[in-house]
Amino acid sequence: MRKILMSLMLVIGAFTNTAFAQLHLAEENPFVYGHHHINTAYRTAQERFWVEGMGGSQTTIGSANLEIIELANVQIFLTEQEPTGGTRGTVVNHIGFETTDISALVGKLKAMGYNMITRGELPERFSVVDDIASVNGASLAFVQAPDDIKVELIENTNNPYPIQLHHVHWAVEDGEAVRAWYAENLGAVSGTRIGQPSGDFPAVNLTFGPTPVSTIPTRGRALDHIGFEVQNLKAFCEELKSKGIALDMDYREIPSLGIAIAFLTDPWGTYIELTEGLGSSN
Repeated sequence: MRKILMSLMLVIGAFTNTAFAQLHLAEENPFVYGHHHINTAYRTAQERFWVEGMGGSQTTIGSANLEIIELANVQIFLTEQEPTGGTRGTVVNHIGFETTDISALVGKLKAMGYNMITRGELPERFSVVDDIASVNGASLAFVQAPDDIKVELIENTNNPYPIQLHHVHWAVEDGEAVRAWYAENLGAVSGTRIGQPSGDFPAVNLTFGPTPVSTIPTRGRALDHIGFEVQNLKAFCEELKSKGIALDMDYREIPSLGIAIAFLTDPWGTYIELTEGLGSSN
């Protein structure tokens, strides 16, 4: 029952008008990124970071008055559960956002007391000034969010939103194999970002970076799982099973919400939720 409730908390989040950018993408594309799901023992700390720090909006949805946080192209859900650890050491090392003014955002986060970890995350050959690095012409920074979630910030002055989702960054031993799996099974467009194998979906890049050590699955950690909105989810689940891909939760309709959900874990341990109906249920 707890697992079902947690899943409902995730999928209800797209029922709000402020998520228009994400819902519009879902209408136009068969597979789009939808949400990050965070386990936390300190909900107010997470809310402070994502709302006050990162400029997200907080809203209450559903008959249960569930609270979610929305940023451009992604929703963030919080389950009040002690995580087993942060993002480091897991197959998903960090999540990335673009900002139109990195100096202002870094200054704001520092003033709020958040630890900037840019220097420790980059090789010494890259210059870091005031916690902002210049890497191949791009300005970027890393901040430690509550529950040891690592967040990358990248400046892009041309974006329509002050802060928006940019990428999810894996730490894997064979990035090309992960890229191939996401292309074959989820339809990602194979490519390369910062010299690393990657896969693209509308408004988000999945970067499959190298790691010299083994990593562990995401389930139970601070970033518990990631989510995608899928058209014709039931047929898609059958297609996955025909390929020998096991589902942690098979296709399940939730009539009271007009949606359907399913869960799976990729071969490297990334826990994934699939949803259908978020766009049409607004």
